[in-house]
Amino acid sequence: MSTVRTVTLTPSDDTSEHPFTLSIDVGGTGLKASVLSKSGSMVTDRVKVETKYPLPPDGDTGLVAALMALVKPLPEADRVSCGFPGMVRNGIVLSAPHFICKKGPGSPVDKKLAEAWDRFDLATALSNALGKPTKVANDADVQGAAVVQGNGLEVVITLGTGMGSAFFLDGHLMPHLELGHHPFRKDETYDDNLGELARKNKGDESWNHRVQEAIARINALFFYDHLYIGGGNARRVDRDALGDALERITIVDNTAGILGGIKLWEVS
Repeated sequence: MSTVRTVTLTPSDDTSEHPFTLSIDVGGTGLKASVLSKSGSMVTDRVKVETKYPLPPDGDTGLVAALMALVKPLPEADRVSCGFPGMVRNGIVLSAPHFICKKGPGSPVDKKLAEAWDRFDLATALSNALGKPTKVANDADVQGAAVVQGNGLEVVITLGTGMGSAFFLDGHLMPHLELGHHPFRKDETYDDNLGELARKNKGDESWNHRVQEAIARINALFFYDHLYIGGGNARRVDRDALGDALERITIVDNTAGILGGIKLWEVS
């Protein structure tokens, strides 16, 4: 596993910056982490590695071991936040759609991986491995916590390996819905139509048409006050094509998946 970028800075000894939060963003294509001060600023540059498959939850080749190696160069933190691409409740993984596939998204489901991930207590596993109190939530929930303003119904979607979603009412995180797994068009899900495989197969223009249709459907279903679009493919969204809808849309930087780590301790 090769590190794309590992630049470590020495954090200040000023206790006013504590608690430091180790913020981890687990993705279908990459694992990312940084350490945040109490104010939410990074005290070290982000580190990132490619997500390797097959990826069980534990063991020498598992996610926990990969994250331990990833964060080793980072300064010591007081607590840990982790965003995970699946349904998570009370730190327990209820679904891991990317990681139950032997070769990653789009490949056949591996029965043994599915069994290994079913109700895996990721929060406890990370807490035991790192020796710090740990919270784990859906990655879109974590990203949304970093960007919402606390006004009305705010919806967050993340466009990356698949499509993530999160919902906030007056700044309060609502129960998680796996909108990406719901039917969208032609008997296929939002994930099927908006994920990275679809973008690569159809091209950016066709993919953007689908994004526009998805936004219209999400608005018709939820009547959101504001929509935030994040994830690695948010930069590919054609803003001009969104027209008047752009007035209630903000496209956010992918670093929100890291910066939301400190907010997770405030909204959950």
